Amino acid sequence: MREDGIVEFFHLIDSARPPKRADRSAAGYLPGRGMRYCDALTSATGYGYWLFPPMDFRLVWDGEQVFWSYGDDETWLPLSGTDSGAVQFPNYAAVFDATAPEALRGYSPPFLTPLRELGTVQMWTGLLAKTRPGWSMSVRSPVNLPAIPGLVNWEGIIETDIWFGPLFTNFRLTKTDMPVQVRANVPIVQIQPVPQLAYREETLAAFECSGVGDLSNKDWDRLGEVLLPHPDPTIRQGEYAVMVRKRRTCPFDPSTLTGAKADPDYP
Repeated sequence: MREDGIVEFFHLIDSARPPKRADRSAAGYLPGRGMRYCDALTSATGYGYWLFPPMDFRLVWDGEQVFWSYGDDETWLPLSGTDSGAVQFPNYAAVFDATAPEALRGYSPPFLTPLRELGTVQMWTGLLAKTRPGWSMSVRSPVNLPAIPGLVNWEGIIETDIWFGPLFTNFRLTKTDMPVQVRANVPIVQIQPVPQLAYREETLAAFECSGVGDLSNKDWDRLGEVLLPHPDPTIRQGEYAVMVRKRRTCPFDPSTLTGAKADPDYP
């Protein structure tokens, strides 16, 4: 891992598309006005990395079993209704055995695994990943991209600084008797590095909800900067984006999660 790095991916399936930095425009799906004025929207969209399915394939769920097919062959292959029904990525097992240590030969990660929950499937992205100590990976649906019709991702946080294994995603099929097309050039998940401090119980428990009487004069002044009319509405629309971009120009130390503030008076 690079000295300044947070995440390191290992690309095991050569034919699979490598991870890609998430695009702040959601590959062009965000409206122009949002791109221009809403830094909150573009920051969320561009936070993390897109991961892609390692191949085009199709799934269909009949309400009990899941079937899959790929390539030009329209033959539907069953996935068993239990965890033992995993299938390998086509022709990958031999590739894995040719590169893995002897003790791991025969244990290549499965590509698709049906889970016990009805209509739920686990898919390997073809990647391994690890993070620097104190950082985890949030695995979630791509932010502000249209969802794959008929498929909903489960979201999770993996502490990849202590767990090193195949990078999977779990999803459930929401339609029956209708093929769901999964394409290799469309992101299926978004990976976001998260400091473990952010979701520790003592961090999340340290909140309060105050009343209007607890607002200070400074709080009212800051609220007025947002609510009161501005002579130039265009400037008002872009003020938040300007503040955030100024802050981003300051030095940042990812190992300590600290950085100088662009405006010393900004709380």
